[in-house]
Amino acid sequence: MTGRTHDVAAITALGALFFFTIGPATTITLSTILVSILANQVGGIAPDIDQPTAPFWHNLPIGGPIGRIVDKLLGGHRFITHSLLGVVLFGLLARLTLTVLQPLIPSVNMILVWLAFMIGLLSHLIMDTFTKEGVPWLLPLPIKFGIPPLRRLRITTGKFVENIIILPGLVALNVLFYTTHYDAVLAIIHRHIQ
Repeated sequence: MTGRTHDVAAITALGALFFFTIGPATTITLSTILVSILANQVGGIAPDIDQPTAPFWHNLPIGGPIGRIVDKLLGGHRFITHSLLGVVLFGLLARLTLTVLQPLIPSVNMILVWLAFMIGLLSHLIMDTFTKEGVPWLLPLPIKFGIPPLRRLRITTGKFVENIIILPGLVALNVLFYTTHYDAVLAIIHRHIQ
């Protein structure tokens, strides 16, 4: 999937979790909401650090050369970072980073931020499972899994199905989430404005 589809998929998964499990009535600070959204978006693109042409590397002054080094260290695109092993490693690194940052932003619930990051990360792998390339979920087993099992029936990254069906469908889901929970969203906003 393309970066923009991963971005929208990550925020859609976060919205689904928030509205259907945690619930808008949960007491949550505005700073936690904002940092969680940021963490979710970082998690949504994190697995692609193994791709030197990823937008992440283009936004850094010397990102190209660093991206090529990281690509080689991680075994290339859709290898470690696109597996359950990668999920565990990213999860541990994120947890450590958030523990170090906690004293700097004590009003932020780092557990919720970590969950938001992990939701974005997992959404990336799930979305890539629907592409022709598949995902090596069980690395070091050299098998890439895809849905549906027949490769020719899967989505081609950046083509018609992704751009005309998947991406607009995810946007529509977000519109549905926020319109059906409009009162709850307003309550959260009012709680933080007053």
